Amino acid sequence: MSDTETGSAPAPAPAPGGGGVQPLPDGPPAGGFSIGDALRGANLSKDLLLPVGILGILVLLLLPLPTPVLDLALSISITFSVVILLTVVLIKSPLELTSFPTILLIATMLRLGLNVASTRLILSEGHTGTDAAGRVIEAFGSFVAGGNFVIGIIVFSILVIINFIVITKGAGRIAEVAARFTLDAMPGKQMAIDADLSSGLINEDDARTRRKELETESSFYGAMDGASKFVRGDAIAGILITFINIIGGIIIGVVQKDMSMGEAAENYTLLTIGDGLVSQIPALVVSTGAGMLVTKAGVTGATDAAVFGQLTNYRMTLWIAAGLLVLMSFIPGLPAWPFALLAVICGVSAYFLQRQDRQTEVAARIAEMEEEVPVAPPEEPISTALQIDLIRLELGYGLLPLINANDEHRLTDQIKALRRQIAGEMGFVMPAVRIQDNLQLPANSYVIRVKEIEAGKGDLRPNMHLVIDPRGEKITLPGEATVEPTFGLPAMWVHDNQREEAMFRGYTVVDPSTVVVTHITEIVKDNMPELLSYAETQKLIDELPDSQKKLIDDLIPSQINLGGIQRVLQNLLNERVSIRDLPTILEGVSEAVGYTRNVTQITEHVRARLSRQLSDSNVNGEGIVTLITLTPEWEETFMQSIVGQGDEQHLAMPPTKLQEFITGVRSAFERAAMNGETPALLVSPQIRPFVRSVIERFRPVTVVLSQNEIHPKAKIRTVAQI
Repeated sequence: MSDTETGSAPAPAPAPGGGGVQPLPDGPPAGGFSIGDALRGANLSKDLLLPVGILGILVLLLLPLPTPVLDLALSISITFSVVILLTVVLIKSPLELTSFPTILLIATMLRLGLNVASTRLILSEGHTGTDAAGRVIEAFGSFVAGGNFVIGIIVFSILVIINFIVITKGAGRIAEVAARFTLDAMPGKQMAIDADLSSGLINEDDARTRRKELETESSFYGAMDGASKFVRGDAIAGILITFINIIGGIIIGVVQKDMSMGEAAENYTLLTIGDGLVSQIPALVVSTGAGMLVTKAGVTGATDAAVFGQLTNYRMTLWIAAGLLVLMSFIPGLPAWPFALLAVICGVSAYFLQRQDRQTEVAARIAEMEEEVPVAPPEEPISTALQIDLIRLELGYGLLPLINANDEHRLTDQIKALRRQIAGEMGFVMPAVRIQDNLQLPANSYVIRVKEIEAGKGDLRPNMHLVIDPRGEKITLPGEATVEPTFGLPAMWVHDNQREEAMFRGYTVVDPSTVVVTHITEIVKDNMPELLSYAETQKLIDELPDSQKKLIDDLIPSQINLGGIQRVLQNLLNERVSIRDLPTILEGVSEAVGYTRNVTQITEHVRARLSRQLSDSNVNGEGIVTLITLTPEWEETFMQSIVGQGDEQHLAMPPTKLQEFITGVRSAFERAAMNGETPALLVSPQIRPFVRSVIERFRPVTVVLSQNEIHPKAKIRTVAQI
């Protein structure tokens, strides 16, 4: 057969004397039994165990049992009841044993089946002696009852009363109330799960798990309410079976077996009482387990730990109990040693528990002190040195109280308000301000840095107020003369007792925190174009409503990339034009890119689209836009000084003419300021970018508008001409 063909080749023979590991055969060895068969047989036996056991219980109701088999079955019943009780004691939550109603039914059916089987033996063989129903029943009838059937009847009656009236009735009532309250609380719990899911406190998997637990809890307590009737019915059946056995046994012994009345009563009563005790004691154990399970609803952890932990939680109760037991040991007529022994046990327990509490407290203090010990901070990775704080405020140690103040002038709160204010006014999300102390600075000095570069600084007096005269006149109040750090105006630091006097004189009074925040505000507005990064631009685009997604998809990146949008927004922010109306800006960009790719021309078109906003932001108190215009000669001079094409256009004006223009602008705006006006400079659209580039070097706050940026409905007034 060639190498390319496939087929069955004979298995290679093992090497003689080879000691290598041979693979296990897939199937069982010929004529043998494999481990897999054994495992499959074990699983099959486990699966059949419960069905076979249920069928066996039903067989007890129909077929007679030999006495050895009955002894084994009664022993199994007692063991089963003890296992149930111990399991209930050790579980931490009732929901860990949700199969308890089924277990309770099986245990009840087992006891009833054994009752029927033992009744058959007692009535048929009771005349032969007290061992007619097996050794287990004989032992319970002789040992527990002391060989006296009257004592046996009394003990049996007491056990029945305890089981039927006390444990079974109480457990049934608790199960009924627990089921009712659990079902009533289901809607509220389901709403709580839905609320946590909606608020993001849990995810869908957690919600599904909690709903499953809620469903299991309601099903469990509902089943326990019904299963408690098994225990109650078992107790009633035990009473009836006992009386039937006694009466039936006496009749059979006297009438059929020719026994005397006394002999028949003694034999059949001892056998019946033994049978009743054998069935009622496991029933009492299982009833106790059921009662502990339904009363465990509010207990967390194992029952023993919860009970002992809560019972001994208050050490003083043990000391008081020990003292009371000591007093009772001295009462005449009472045996002293039991009370004295219990007093010693309570006292020793209280002592060791208090000692344990002190040791726990000392260990907690030691752990707390170890936590307070300064630990050497881990070495930061070198990559952290590459990170840059966009805005950082460095304070001298004397200004640190501004951060920790508890009043409305707290610096951190004012900076938070500033970020919200700038976002509302300019549509620009101001970066977070990092505040740190700088021991190299003078105590009362601060420095504002933008991208690690110093952008402003000043000196403050933490416990004083800064007074500024808006008219620019000399301040006559006593204090420390200074210069306002933001605008460079003459000012005065005065004490708190001069504050009202300064306000009465019409001065502007600000606290130190407001001085810093005002300085940060102006620096941020001056540097907004630089602070608007590519990532921030993408974030602004992503946060637009879904109604604008179609415009964004049509515009970016097919017509202009995100970097071009960023440059347009930076140009607007450079002249302090708000970019909050971002949809209108994008619409203007979409229109402009149809005829140009020049960012400056795109920006000018967008400014024209924002004419309503620009006009409104430059009105005075009377709602009028005051303007200073250029003469036609200056308009012509600027037009002729523009050289180049497209992106290469620039202004080439002679220095003498440029200086003449600057002098004229200063004179016109100073005269307007003396008249209380803050006008904007109005120029033609073609020269506006170039006029602005000249003016921003000596009057950066001056607004330069083109005719296209004046809204048709805006009221205007020309106050001067250059």
